[in-house]
Amino acid sequence: MLTLLPGMLFSNLVIRRTSLYSVIIPVSLPQRRLRWPLLPENDRENEKEKKSVICVEGNIASGKTTCLEFFSNTAGIEVLQEPVPKWRNVRGHNPLGLMYRDACRWGLTLQTYVQLTMLDHHTRPQTSPVRLMERSIHSARYIFVENLYRSGKMPEVDYVILSEWFDWIVRNIDVSVDLIVYLRTTPETCYQRLRLRCREEETVIPLDYLNAIHHLYEEWLIHGGLFPVAAPVLVIEADHDVQKMLKLFEQNRDRILTPENQKHGS
Repeated sequence: MLTLLPGMLFSNLVIRRTSLYSVIIPVSLPQRRLRWPLLPENDRENEKEKKSVICVEGNIASGKTTCLEFFSNTAGIEVLQEPVPKWRNVRGHNPLGLMYRDACRWGLTLQTYVQLTMLDHHTRPQTSPVRLMERSIHSARYIFVENLYRSGKMPEVDYVILSEWFDWIVRNIDVSVDLIVYLRTTPETCYQRLRLRCREEETVIPLDYLNAIHHLYEEWLIHGGLFPVAAPVLVIEADHDVQKMLKLFEQNRDRILTPENQKHGS
């Protein structure tokens, strides 16, 4: 069955669904930009052919770390976890904790640093054929900055400045990805998991915040909203317990680790 999603970056999309996953496959992908630092032309062509970047996206406590850990011992894969330790300790300061306690004051501070550290992840030399990243610079902008602005906790001037920075990065530096793995969870499941893992900064996160993040992810990756989708999307329903999720990761191993198959609709 062919279904068109309105407002997406690509004009032709194919959605394949089973009870376990659904894949959104664009017919063509946008042209890749130069990686940083700049490489000779032949080297850039070789990089395109042999290396892939897969981003694991999802709400807070959707199971992203579990997914990355599952694949971390696979040969030919490098895993980049979200740089949360940096966000919790910038020369003795904790901008992540500050933001959760007073988003109006510290939202711009945190998101400026998030954008910088995610850019570092996108642009550092790739040492393996497959790079598996936890989230991306794209979700930092389209989900978390957007949520601060829509909720009235980020002034428009801060939002515009962060957007200008992001737009410049996308135009001038290669932050492209080859596949987005969306771990789709209900906000209620995420809230229960947060209560269990008891990270200090997350104790103040209300269910309403998780609902807002979920809505933005659905708008971006499922329904097609204001923002472009940077790559094909593999949706894995992730409300299950750990053992069930590990089985789903194994069942979807080839789809996750060989994104070139998604490009060709296989």
